[in-house]
Amino acid sequence: QVQLVESGGGLVQPGGSLRLSCAASGNFLSVNVMRWYRQAPGKQRQLVATITSSSNTNYADSVKGRFTISRGNAKNTVYLQMNSLEPEDTAVYYCNAEIFVKFWLSPEDYWGQGTQVTVSS
Repeated sequence: QVQLVESGGGLVQPGGSLRLSCAASGNFLSVNVMRWYRQAPGKQRQLVATITSSSNTNYADSVKGRFTISRGNAKNTVYLQMNSLEPEDTAVYYCNAEIFVKFWLSPEDYWGQGTQVTVSS
């Protein structure tokens, strides 16, 4: 069974920083693309950042220059460094990954449980 476990959310003042982590565990072959999404109350889930297996990255316009997505050396972990946080960044942040479970199958989609980020004074 494959799981994505997130950590690192919390309460921070505007202008502050947080670092989110997400680790894949269980029986799998490799992790392909990893993404961070967020969902604010009453809003649709939004793609925040993407990183490929070769570490190419892409960001939503609203977080460019403030957030950085990266992967650990083992490629099974993804991080989201969030700087210059604004109240508008308040949301539940979800980790998403495409994971190869069997070599003869296409990668499967997995989600973390979500971690709350609140930016408030």
